[in-house]
Amino acid sequence: MAGTPWHSLYHRCSDGVSSLPRGNARRHPTAARTRPRPPARTPADHALHALMTLSRAMFDTPDEGEILRLAAEHMAAAGPYRAEAGYLEVGGELVPSPRNGRTHASAVGRRVRELAGQDGPVTVPGRPWGRALGLRGLEGLHGYLVVTSRSRPTEAERFLLATLVRHTAAALSVAVARRRRREDALELHRLREERAALQQQLISVVAELEYQRALHTIMAEVAASSGGEEATTRALHRLTGLPALFEDRFGRLRSWTGPSRPDPYPEPDPVRQDEMLHAVAREAGPVRMKDRLVVLVRPHGEILGVLALVDALDEADEHTVLALEHAAASLAPELTHLRDLAEVELRLHRELVDDLLAGTDTASAYARSEAVGHDLHRSHYVVVVQWPDRTVDDFFAQTVGRAASAVGMRSLLTRRSDHVVLLADDRPPDRALYESLARATGTRSGTIGVSTPCDSLDDIPHHYQEAQRALEVRRHSRERYGTTFFDELGLYRILGPGNDYRELETFVQEWLGPLIAYDSRHHGAMVETLSRYFDCGGNYDESAESLAIHRSTLRYRLQRIRDISGHDLANVEDRLNLQVATRVWKIVLGGPG
Repeated sequence: MAGTPWHSLYHRCSDGVSSLPRGNARRHPTAARTRPRPPARTPADHALHALMTLSRAMFDTPDEGEILRLAAEHMAAAGPYRAEAGYLEVGGELVPSPRNGRTHASAVGRRVRELAGQDGPVTVPGRPWGRALGLRGLEGLHGYLVVTSRSRPTEAERFLLATLVRHTAAALSVAVARRRRREDALELHRLREERAALQQQLISVVAELEYQRALHTIMAEVAASSGGEEATTRALHRLTGLPALFEDRFGRLRSWTGPSRPDPYPEPDPVRQDEMLHAVAREAGPVRMKDRLVVLVRPHGEILGVLALVDALDEADEHTVLALEHAAASLAPELTHLRDLAEVELRLHRELVDDLLAGTDTASAYARSEAVGHDLHRSHYVVVVQWPDRTVDDFFAQTVGRAASAVGMRSLLTRRSDHVVLLADDRPPDRALYESLARATGTRSGTIGVSTPCDSLDDIPHHYQEAQRALEVRRHSRERYGTTFFDELGLYRILGPGNDYRELETFVQEWLGPLIAYDSRHHGAMVETLSRYFDCGGNYDESAESLAIHRSTLRYRLQRIRDISGHDLANVEDRLNLQVATRVWKIVLGGPG
């Protein structure tokens, strides 16, 4: 039996099994009583059974290295074999198994690589037979098994070894296919996730581009409309849904679009406003200030105003910030253009008004007024505006011009060192201009003087003096702030610039001379006390309060005034002349105000 091929034995056993009786065929009585005994298992059966068991184990193993290990460890199941080394093909290279022996590893590895994928003999000392057997599948070479034998294998042992090699190669093919499927599945999953991420990015990019396109379109419409601050805040509110506002650099509200507008709008604190401007100017973009997102409109570094969104719930995202930045960038050139136009217009107005106040050629003045769009053929009023706590610069002049326009006044404008001059084509409303300026400047400490109507350009210098006189009378009166019209001054019209100062000085000396001399010698305040007494209408309590003295002190001073001046305050004529003299002393001669 040792020389009989294993496959012949297998087929012979199979033939013996298939020749047994089947079905319900009638059996010989003796056959029915005596059942045949199953044939005894031969070494070939044991070897095939072991190989089948090994094959199932290898096919159930997903790891190629483990398959190679199983084949090497169970090599004896095929005959007198020993696995000397194993190799797996990885990336075009043959990688030795970690279980390879070290004694002949170098020589065996070199021989295997020389075979270049073919089977071939391998020489291992002490082993008369050795072969390098390629583990091949449909995809190509998976690796090698280097097998030696202590004796030359029989035909049956060669068959079993070939069967083991084929099963190992097939198991490797299945494992490689599984691994590649896993890798493909992982790669497919990765690609799907990457595609989903890219799609999401694409959606975000498209949404971002769409938002930017809408943003550019809206801002372009705003710029084309030349709507200024109001059009910008409307567009910003439309884009963000948040209340939008624009303030000038001093914190005065110029435009608000959206709900929850404060009424009245809070008056700005100059110190805090400057601190806020400096804090925002240090940053590159919008800055959060309490419940507002603020950005400066400052082309070329010059602050023209503040654009802001009211975001009390902190809902602003990157789109909101982008919209605010674009709105500020869109508004900046328009404000610059408007400022430049205002400066040019202001300069032309100033030059014309300066010449009219000094006296100029009538024909030239008419032509120049038409060039700036103003009709000088109508009657005009000269209006002088003075706000002591405001520097009289171009910005303040523009503020006065806007306030005048807001109350319906059509005027030309210029400025002096301490006041602004308007040449208006109609009588200003009694209090409207003053109230408008009080709101624009944030303070009521201002005075306005208005001349009588002027029908000739040649008379404008004289009417300018009237307006100045009206302003001075107001400044030295009990109510220093407000508007005074020259035609309402009454007796005070004779007081002020344009009169004979020597006559006025003589008049004052006649009626107040002794009191002025007394005050000079004793550092007293008799003339000032008399002036305040008249300003308060002879009321003792108001006069004492105005002078910050006791009522009895006031009575004493008034008695001393009678004694020093020799004039009786109870006399109507004396009282009138003394009151006029105190006004001349204050307004014309520069007495204490």
